[in-house]
Amino acid sequence: MSLVIKKNNRKKQDGLHFLLISIHGLIRGHDLELGCDADTGGQTKYVIELARALGEQPEVARVDLVTRRLVDKTVSSDYARHTEKLSDKVSIVRIDCADQLYLPKEQLWDHLDIFSDNLLAYLHQHDLTPDVIHSHYADAGYVGTLLSHQLSVPLVHTGHSLGRSKRQRLLASGVKSAEIEKRYCMSRRIEAEEVTLGVADRIVTSTNQEIEEQYELYDFYQPNKMRVVPPGTDLTQFHPPDRSEKQSEISRQIDRFLINPDKPMILAISRPDQRKNIVTLIEAYGQSEDLQQLANLVIIAGNRDDIRDLEAGAQEVLTSLLLSIDQYDLYGKVAYPKHHLATDISVIYRLAALSGGVFINPALTEPFGLTLIEAAACGLPIIATEDGGPVDIISNCKNGYLIDPLDHQQIIQQLLLALSDKKQWEKMAGSGIQGVNNYYSWKGHAESYLKVIKPVIDKTEAVVRMKLQRRSRLYRNRAIFSDLDQSLLGEPADIPAFSQIIKDNARCSSFGIATGRRLDSALKLIKANKIPLPDALVTSLGTEIYYGQNLTRDTAWDDHIDYLWRPSKVRALLKDMPGLSLQHKSEQSRYKISYYYDAEKAPSIDEIRKLLLRHEQTVNSVLSFGQFLDIVPVRASKGLALRWYAEQWDIPLDHILVAGGSGADEDMIRGNTLAVIVANRHNEELTELLELDSVFYSKYPYAAGILEAIEHYDFFDSCRVPDE
Repeated sequence: MSLVIKKNNRKKQDGLHFLLISIHGLIRGHDLELGCDADTGGQTKYVIELARALGEQPEVARVDLVTRRLVDKTVSSDYARHTEKLSDKVSIVRIDCADQLYLPKEQLWDHLDIFSDNLLAYLHQHDLTPDVIHSHYADAGYVGTLLSHQLSVPLVHTGHSLGRSKRQRLLASGVKSAEIEKRYCMSRRIEAEEVTLGVADRIVTSTNQEIEEQYELYDFYQPNKMRVVPPGTDLTQFHPPDRSEKQSEISRQIDRFLINPDKPMILAISRPDQRKNIVTLIEAYGQSEDLQQLANLVIIAGNRDDIRDLEAGAQEVLTSLLLSIDQYDLYGKVAYPKHHLATDISVIYRLAALSGGVFINPALTEPFGLTLIEAAACGLPIIATEDGGPVDIISNCKNGYLIDPLDHQQIIQQLLLALSDKKQWEKMAGSGIQGVNNYYSWKGHAESYLKVIKPVIDKTEAVVRMKLQRRSRLYRNRAIFSDLDQSLLGEPADIPAFSQIIKDNARCSSFGIATGRRLDSALKLIKANKIPLPDALVTSLGTEIYYGQNLTRDTAWDDHIDYLWRPSKVRALLKDMPGLSLQHKSEQSRYKISYYYDAEKAPSIDEIRKLLLRHEQTVNSVLSFGQFLDIVPVRASKGLALRWYAEQWDIPLDHILVAGGSGADEDMIRGNTLAVIVANRHNEELTELLELDSVFYSKYPYAAGILEAIEHYDFFDSCRVPDE
């Protein structure tokens, strides 16, 4: 009781005391060792900057940033100091733990109770009771939860990254679930995150998308406790231009590509990743003579010496970039320098601003959008995807326009609008600079942070805790997979009911789509029909697999199906075959060759297969709806991709409901999956399945047929939590 009284007296006299906990990583007040390993990244910088920014606020009396004390010859002796002053109000406090060597965060779980006891002893020894505890990452959440109970102090938490999302990314990279558990202690991490979400009074995130698409995967997700406070930006590095930028080396590197380098610049900066959608931007620019007359296009897509030395995904994107430039004859209008320094990025933003240009982020999805904030701070209006963080940024800064990243005409129109009206350009540029100062500077971050935290401290805003229950299994143990065009779509009136049942059961069941369409084409249909973005998206007839809201590509699957794949040989063999003609290039991909098939002129599918085998081309040949022939690697198909997913995610095949209606779906339906063939099926291609008792034939077409199958199999029965 005495501690509480002292806390209240000090609070009235001196202001607020914040206890920030960040246990892993190398934390010190100078020369941050960012990126030296997986534990010293953005979180380390964030907690240091947050502590400093809070210390500048007049109502804050004290900030203690608590971390592990390290006595280890392999790291700097700075990390062995018990305390380090960052300012008059702010200190780093290093607490001894069981093992003083620097350890990966995954090896800390057994030491956290000792760390918590030692931290509590430190607080008692110094007669301190903080007004609020703010834990960072799952391990600190575990400790913060213990201290919150022991001290009766509110807990605020920031996850930075979440175990369920990380598991998705690891599975996508080909790491087996058993190895993930062994290497990353994922069950303990997720359990700690669940408990922290249940106890915390506030969860601070960077974007609304983070709340809706990552935290929502948790049983103890409580949206009423979530608050968005975007992180700050270094405004000493990102600021309006002063004209010295024109003398820089990167300016000369960009200008050498351009016939008229004084035109306004349309600037895009991203990794060479398919999700960043750079090629669509080039296509839009190439389709508009007005844009080409008005502005140059500048693409900064990583560093490279030789494209052939890059990993396969980057190779594919950069090769498509060069082919699109050639297709539209954009030489002299597009700059794509091979190299840049990290310090060049802010200069490039300012060069674009000096030119009267715009920054564009056409990514398929963008969780936050740091480049948009950096561009805005440099006085550059922005155009960005309508998915994710850009929605918040443009709403706050009022300095640009949102686009559908798959709509060429909308991209063209918004670029022309932003570049043509100079008064509006100046207004957006100024609004962006002011918006970043208000919302995305560290000072603005600290002010916004205090606004959402003080009601919890003062108890002026009641924390309403929802009645929550844990699922019986830690991970999803079932999935629904459907073809897109011929199984799910077709009757718009039935889509809302299907989408709702998917959302209602999202914590226990994954949702997947398996389609012959390319990624961009599939996403366009998904968005147009307001279907939930799938947890797994199998595209291009099983040759590509993407996971989660960030559309992480399964690169291990790419490596797996590359076996014996020689597409140039296949094209040569089928080039002059009667009844076959290549489909549009938009339907072709790295691992899929697509033809129109005229049954009256072309050989039978069996003859085509025999021809390919005679010439040692071991491939899968798939005929759909009697008119579309697709040639893919022998290890690739919808069914094989589905089974790869099931193995990776530890979901039994008899817990997967598959919906199909054409020959392309046949190998998904065969075997141990629960299967439904919807009423609008292509009977001729699926005749061999009529004898299978394990297949349910719906009397309804499209989505209604899948809903009937869900009821037939009582598919979500085990998802239900029994009433207490």
